[in-house]
Amino acid sequence: MILGLSRSWSFLGYLIAAIITLPLVAIITQALVPDEAVFAHLLETVLPTYVANTLLLMFWVGLGSLIIAIPAAWLVAKCHFPGRRIFQWALLLPLAMPAYVVAYVYTDLLDYAGPLQKLLRELFAWQSPQDYYFPEVRSLGGASLMLSLVLFPYIYLLARTTFMEQSSSLQHAARVMGCGPWRSFWHLSLPMARPALAVGVALVAMETAADFATVSYFAVPTLTTAVYDTWLEYGSLSAAAKLSAIMLLVVFSMIGFERFARRKQQLFQKQTGVNQVELYLLKGMRAKLASGYCSALLFFSFLLPFIILLQYAWEYFDQSWSSAFWEYSLNSLYISGIVSVIAVFIGVLLMFIRRISPRRADLLPSRFASTGYALPGTVLAIGILVPLTYLDFAVNDLYEYLGHRGPGLIFTGSVFVLIFAFCIRFSAIAIGSVESSYKRISPSLDMAAITMGLKPRSLLCRVHIPLLRRGIFAGLLLVFIECMKELPAALLLRPVGFENLATYVFQFVSDEQLEHGALAAIVIVLVGLVPLIYLNRSLEQES
Repeated sequence: MILGLSRSWSFLGYLIAAIITLPLVAIITQALVPDEAVFAHLLETVLPTYVANTLLLMFWVGLGSLIIAIPAAWLVAKCHFPGRRIFQWALLLPLAMPAYVVAYVYTDLLDYAGPLQKLLRELFAWQSPQDYYFPEVRSLGGASLMLSLVLFPYIYLLARTTFMEQSSSLQHAARVMGCGPWRSFWHLSLPMARPALAVGVALVAMETAADFATVSYFAVPTLTTAVYDTWLEYGSLSAAAKLSAIMLLVVFSMIGFERFARRKQQLFQKQTGVNQVELYLLKGMRAKLASGYCSALLFFSFLLPFIILLQYAWEYFDQSWSSAFWEYSLNSLYISGIVSVIAVFIGVLLMFIRRISPRRADLLPSRFASTGYALPGTVLAIGILVPLTYLDFAVNDLYEYLGHRGPGLIFTGSVFVLIFAFCIRFSAIAIGSVESSYKRISPSLDMAAITMGLKPRSLLCRVHIPLLRRGIFAGLLLVFIECMKELPAALLLRPVGFENLATYVFQFVSDEQLEHGALAAIVIVLVGLVPLIYLNRSLEQES
């Protein structure tokens, strides 16, 4: 804490926070603008279906992810069986796989013209769809299953960590009282893990509400697709903002639920503490069942789609290895590199102000700046279009007033809008990464540096930044990866003629030609594996 810290630092922090929260304010403001024509039409016709589908999808994906993840997390955390150390990190791999790619692969396999139904028709001599029943893949149920296969690692990771941190003394007490593995899981481990499971379900529900590509591919109308269609087809920014406000209500309800559950989790951890856990040794059929369940989960959620992608890429390599692939790869690298540097700069600056400022009000900018990540991509896009469109018109009007020709859409018609959107959405990741590193730096170091006469800027550059190297690197890496994968905001905000890898792959998915975009999809998956490896190593070091 520096008692004489200039208020210019506080002003800078609040200015950054105001810019980052601008889309949220813009959505609320624009939603209040009367637009009875389009929104009233949606309200009378399809809006109830959008809302119902969104809530049903969140419910089924949350339930499906929970059912899939809990057994795997408990087996890996509490039992010893063949392959346990591999499954411990490998079950995180599905997070790197875009859900719409998984949806495409399974639709190709399970559709009427796919190999599975062909095989069934040959085996049982069925001639037409009326001769048998097969679940429709392109449906709400199919979308729920695909999203569950990709999002279950959120719950798996939290549940595994919680099971591993549960007190060994309680486990010993359960064994003394005659509880076997099953009774111990059902009566002890599962009830104590409920807060962490609630947090995981809330995260999965928020990711489901924000998903656009999967539900769009399956033609399942949700609030996300409604925002997209309202803006592009009706051209009504006000109606799109109203729909975005409804989505925000859903998302912030999930955040409130998650915070409530986390409060209980902190109390739970204080009561237990971290201990060395003795694993249940599984033998014979039990060991085979445990290995088989984890293997099947890994195979269907990651290995099978990835192998099919590799097959597509091999067969269509000549068509995929094109100048467009290189151009769009460079676009992704260019945007991701710039955004990661800006986001980390914001994170370091806001956390520095928060750490050294004597004013309690200076705690707020970093918290406000973290709200951008809660906005789904389509909602964020609408929130950015509102102020930047006004800014574009203002600049052109000013040029015309001065007797010059206007420069055109310099904000919404250039890559600036993408960089701006990604910075707002992913600065929270950089802030979190820098914050975790700051917690390892003793405050006495600040006092020693100030006593030696260092000014705030010198303290930041000569003391803090060298000690924050690990957090800065992690922030750069995580923001870079998220920018490479971000699709909804890129679809709505990309300038005319501009594509990146995510929009390039989704274009082929929409045209039922993923084979031609498989190489680009593999690049996205491989890049997405990097933070998972980093995350797993960090967890292993902490444990």
